[in-house]
Amino acid sequence: MRRRCALAMCWAVMGTASPPSWPQPVAQPSYKVSAGQLEHALSQRFPVRHQVEGFLDFDVRVPRLHLMPEHNRLASEMAFDVSGPALRRSYTGALAIDFELRYEPTDQSVRAHRLRVQSLRVPGLNQRAAEVLEAYGPMLAQQALHEVVLHRLRPQDLALADAMGLQPASITVTPQGLVIGFESKQQR
Repeated sequence: MRRRCALAMCWAVMGTASPPSWPQPVAQPSYKVSAGQLEHALSQRFPVRHQVEGFLDFDVRVPRLHLMPEHNRLASEMAFDVSGPALRRSYTGALAIDFELRYEPTDQSVRAHRLRVQSLRVPGLNQRAAEVLEAYGPMLAQQALHEVVLHRLRPQDLALADAMGLQPASITVTPQGLVIGFESKQQR
């Protein structure tokens, strides 16, 4: 501390307006994924069809994503058509879910994780059919979005962090998209 004070006094005596800046902590690199990039990735994986063999057919359209930075989660609402022998005709409905994100190092991907079903709506269904869909709604959500890849980092995206001995660690949801933070490879 005395040394810094002495250096500051020297700078003042020499007439320099301000002393040189002291070494600042080096900021860890981060990687950003925009909301548009996430939506584009989903549009490449949907629509999809899921079947409960001989019972129900679900055709899931491209989900709409909503960022939830206050909870560090994403929400999604997906429209679907459901038909099959259990219903006797086709219906259109909507499934609302939210989920966390996790980084998968084996393929450098960001995936949907820990899904929660918020609502399942199918207007016009009778009570019995609604009970059947309520039973299969969580399964539909799991099949449609669980561990779905929302983004994949390329080797050039990780090159600087890798050269610094860092690897992806945290994923933070912001109003604009995601920020992937890094940590030392020795910490894992």
